[in-house]
Amino acid sequence: MRWMTGALLMMGAMPAGAAEATGQFNVQLTPLPAAPGGIGQYRLDKQFSGDLVASSGGLMLSGGDPAKGAAGYVAMELVTGRLAGRSGGFALQHSGTMSGDGQHLQIVIVPGSGTGALASISGTMTIRISGKDHFYTMRYELPAAP
Repeated sequence: MRWMTGALLMMGAMPAGAAEATGQFNVQLTPLPAAPGGIGQYRLDKQFSGDLVASSGGLMLSGGDPAKGAAGYVAMELVTGRLAGRSGGFALQHSGTMSGDGQHLQIVIVPGSGTGALASISGTMTIRISGKDHFYTMRYELPAAP
């Protein structure tokens, strides 16, 4: 399923202490048995490169008719790896829709989900798709390293 080339509308200037990470990722979607009501379910596996060197696994649910340009999805994935020289993990929560009015995608770092040296991380991520290539930009905040 191909999703979202847009950006988070609420992202503007970065607050003091914020940082930005960019790079590419590969994604594999594995279909799972449909949920009640015909909701599509997929296993989500990603490999990130660039400023975030990590892998992730998660679950995606989708509904609607993407072939007609009207659909939505939600996903939760757990990212584990290295960011800014720190090892740990965090969860990403996705919410996306597409309709005749366009596409909207919001991806946030789940508050309280940070582990290891990435504990207390907060922020957002945007995704850009060009052909078969996937790119990310993550704006985040981390407390100073101990």
